[in-house]
Amino acid sequence: MKIAIIGAGLAGLACAGPLKNAGHNIQLFDKARGPGGRMSTRRAQTPAGEAQFDHGAQYFTVRDPAFQQLVDSWARDGVAARWPAAGEDAWVGTPAMNSPIKAMAAGQDIAWATRIDQLEKSSNCWKLLGEKANIDTLFDSVILAIPAEQTADLLSPVDTGFAAVAQESQSDPCWTVMLSFSEKLPTDQNILRNIGAIGWAARNSDKPGRTGLENWVVQASPAWSRDHLEETQEWILPTLIEALSQALGLNLPEPLHATAHRWRYARSDSADRTALFNRENGLGVCGDWLLGPRVENAWLSGTALSQHILDQ
Repeated sequence: MKIAIIGAGLAGLACAGPLKNAGHNIQLFDKARGPGGRMSTRRAQTPAGEAQFDHGAQYFTVRDPAFQQLVDSWARDGVAARWPAAGEDAWVGTPAMNSPIKAMAAGQDIAWATRIDQLEKSSNCWKLLGEKANIDTLFDSVILAIPAEQTADLLSPVDTGFAAVAQESQSDPCWTVMLSFSEKLPTDQNILRNIGAIGWAARNSDKPGRTGLENWVVQASPAWSRDHLEETQEWILPTLIEALSQALGLNLPEPLHATAHRWRYARSDSADRTALFNRENGLGVCGDWLLGPRVENAWLSGTALSQHILDQ
């Protein structure tokens, strides 16, 4: 079959691999400029050199034996390592959080910076409509590996049942601030959790495999982010910088680089499903929001959907 997968994060790539290995023609589409999804890494130029921030998922854990085998292979390949500061079972990508995603994306046919806005059924095939999409391509099946809210928008006109499942799942937002400093901050605290507006803050440069500048990632709590979701970056930046200053008990120096990113769909809900597939119309759905807000769940969902399709 010729299969389109919308979303080239961990869930989409986990689904794509087995399907491609089985001989199917797989084309992935992602609105981002490169690999990562919620495991994204942001890079920025400063007067002192390049800064790097893991501004999405901060680490991941492993429970499933099959996922453990994959993570062990990542470790052998040098694209993942343990981060004991976050917990005995905490892992991160190395030298950046998106390194495992880059490894999985290698060899896949991915159209980056391509937003899909509409699905259209044509005879027994599907057309994908949207910015930079090749609308002349027809697909036998379409898989959605994107947040629940975006899944609901795309599926509402074509599969009301699956759309209803997605509509019942609501993601928490997250305002994230990224800061670079010319010198290491005078504190032994590398991680902060649940202090005022801050849900999580970490010295990004403390993670294994990182070099260079003193970089910090500050993520607001879900409740605070929701209350201030529509504020501007100009308001968010100084507010969360001050929150970090108070949490560390420091007068922070002027940062070399400071920017904010709003994740509208940061932490997923759980629909108590593993994956969805409608054999009659060829639509499939996978993602962490079906199982719960863990990186591992994205892989489990995508892998389960690929196996279900192959079994069919």
